[in-house]
Amino acid sequence: MKKTVKTRKVSGVDSVEPAITPLKESPSIPRKSKLPPIGAPRLDIPEGLWTKCPKCGEILYDKYLDDNLKVCMHCHFHFPIGARERINALVETCSFEEIDADLQSFDFLEFKGPNNYTDKLRQNQQKTGLKDAIVTGICKIGSFTVALGVMDFRFLGGSMGSVVGEKITRLIEKATDRRLPVIIFSASGGARMYEGMFSLMQMAKTSAALSFHAKARLPYISVLTHPTTAGVMASFASLGDIILAEPKAMIGFAGPRVIKETTHSELPPGFQTSEFLLDHGFIDAIVDRTQMKHTLQQLLQCMCPDKSTLD
Repeated sequence: MKKTVKTRKVSGVDSVEPAITPLKESPSIPRKSKLPPIGAPRLDIPEGLWTKCPKCGEILYDKYLDDNLKVCMHCHFHFPIGARERINALVETCSFEEIDADLQSFDFLEFKGPNNYTDKLRQNQQKTGLKDAIVTGICKIGSFTVALGVMDFRFLGGSMGSVVGEKITRLIEKATDRRLPVIIFSASGGARMYEGMFSLMQMAKTSAALSFHAKARLPYISVLTHPTTAGVMASFASLGDIILAEPKAMIGFAGPRVIKETTHSELPPGFQTSEFLLDHGFIDAIVDRTQMKHTLQQLLQCMCPDKSTLD
């Protein structure tokens, strides 16, 4: 069958023209990808690259955050930090010699409760890589040799049990024998309930060791981090010759709710923060974590200028 084609005349000339003139080829335009429907799962983002600041909401690159000692570069919020990380940020390279590293708690009271104390200890040891809630040792900060103790809140809330109290006491006694200054970073929720009265006795034991240290006219610097409360705050944490604190740290004996219910009165704004305690003379200075090492070196220079080398 023959295909029919329409023709038209233009100025006396017969021309053949298709009934529909084809469009000229145009460049392809990429289409926008369709947005996922509401509620659809988002694209997978690798973990361990970004962290959202809980205070200012900024998204922080983890590498830069680690380089800044876990302090937000925008609002200076201090993220929680482990004992090992803090030690690495403070001491000179390869100068930290840990002492009493093998001491660990056990369930000598056979505490009965929803969770077995032995299981709790094992779970926290696996989670943190620590034997208990504090790491102690002899190290160098700048040119000064010091006895350093750093508590870790991740281990059962930094609670002070018999091992924590024993390690702190041994650290102070070793510093007294070797005539070294003591620096302790506190982060604790108080006494360890699983050990009952044994945990409360650590308050007296650590305070007595610090008394002998003071009689030897040796310095003790206490650094309070978020949070420092209860039995720790009522004992060695509040006995420093110099007491420093990190910004916005919660510091006190009992929680605000307990105090409010006990006193039946309204608490002042910012109660139990390091800024409030600085204004009322309880602490001597608030020091940003990024400036802590430099500040400690300056204090050591003033308090023990002749102790820049190990005895």
